[in-house]
Amino acid sequence: MSATTTAPSAAGPAPAPAAPDAGPGPSPGRRRLDRETRLLLVLPPLLVAAGFGAFALWRQSADLDSVEQSALAWRAITTATWEHVRITAAVGVAVVVTAVPLGILVTRPRFRRAAPLVVGVANAGQAAPSIGLVVLLAIWLGFGFWTGVLAVALYGLLPVLRNTITGLEGVDRTLVEAGRGMGMSPLAVLARVELPLALPVVMAGIRTSLVLAVGTATLVTFIAAGGLGGLITTGVNLFRPELTVAGAVLVALLALLVEWLGRLAEVLLSPRGL
Repeated sequence: MSATTTAPSAAGPAPAPAAPDAGPGPSPGRRRLDRETRLLLVLPPLLVAAGFGAFALWRQSADLDSVEQSALAWRAITTATWEHVRITAAVGVAVVVTAVPLGILVTRPRFRRAAPLVVGVANAGQAAPSIGLVVLLAIWLGFGFWTGVLAVALYGLLPVLRNTITGLEGVDRTLVEAGRGMGMSPLAVLARVELPLALPVVMAGIRTSLVLAVGTATLVTFIAAGGLGGLITTGVNLFRPELTVAGAVLVALLALLVEWLGRLAEVLLSPRGL
């Protein structure tokens, strides 16, 4: 054998090449945030189901007199709850179609000076005592469903308006300028850059407004607009604390359910990566 022949390596076969780096995984903070988000999406419906189950069990086993049995009949509860849901849904639509466009308008350069005035008016609507606002509108417009919707909508306008302004003003200006540099029109920049980035903040305002609407809607029973407030006022007027507590529990469960639906919509509609 020639002297130039290379001897086999005593170290064995050469190691395989390292796999390419897949990039850093989610940070601990991100994983913790994802766990908290999943918990917030799973826990509320379970609490609502457990709360309603406990209410139904109490309703079936409680020793109620004829007045309480009539007020807490399942048909009466279903009707009052549906009326409350209708009021809340109408308020949500009215607030969104009013506050979001108004918030967009006052963040445009031409109308930016009007922002303090608009927010001040919305602040006045929420600062006014809710029962006083309901009564004043009833005197002016008459009793009924739509007067109640208007009163509750005025009370819930501020969170959506304020969050719309805050969300749009918080968008990174370099991204807006980049969109303009790509030849986008102002409307395209608003629709494709600003609104998607501001959406989580706007949705948080809508969620807050809807929860406020569920609570405030109990007052419109005084102007014949219906809802679960009738159960509460019946308990107060007839000295039946069972009715008052039952109405309050149902309103609280509905508010928790609405808050969960709003959070779910926020997660589903927010752009990926935010």
